[in-house]
Amino acid sequence: MKKLKFDPLNMIICGIGGQGNVLASEIVSSTLNDMGYRVAVGETYGASQRGGSVMSHVRVSETEDFGVLIPSGEAHIIIGFEPLETLRMARQYANKETMIIYDPRPVYPLGVLQGNQAYPPVEEISKELLALARETHAVHAADIAMEVGDSRAANIVLLGAFSRLPGSPLSTGELSEILAQRFQGEALEINRKAFASGCSAMDLKGGNHQ
Repeated sequence: MKKLKFDPLNMIICGIGGQGNVLASEIVSSTLNDMGYRVAVGETYGASQRGGSVMSHVRVSETEDFGVLIPSGEAHIIIGFEPLETLRMARQYANKETMIIYDPRPVYPLGVLQGNQAYPPVEEISKELLALARETHAVHAADIAMEVGDSRAANIVLLGAFSRLPGSPLSTGELSEILAQRFQGEALEINRKAFASGCSAMDLKGGNHQ
């Protein structure tokens, strides 16, 4: 168990229902727990489990048990599966030390598809995220997942990117090992490719890249 940069280390994993962000938070939190950290996890759901907002709070400590909810402005890491949802969380929880990894591919809500609502340009979302945080890393996880053979593996792509983030409590090797415990056969091979591709996507980036 390595020393955390912050104690507690506060992470938010967010997106919309059906994107696999709850599984991602479960993988992260259970792996940290197995390593000996004290982990608190809280989840909130929007109007519908599939298509509504879903957010997980993950709080990690070496020695103490903290409440599950992260105070406003105190997130150290935000992992976002959808750009507008990422921005919503960043507005409430980010600060000038926060690091953000997110998929910039929009998932348009029904109101936007019907023409009743407007979705802000992704470029504007990216600029505001950068203004709110210390670092932002746009990783095209959904596109990468489709390239490796399964769009559902976008969550694993982002976990690969997360493992390469400075200050991540989990290394690439630690997260890679858990995949063999969660998946088998063809699903394991696809998720390994997705994870490796997420790592590579981050390796090609520096800080503050859109």
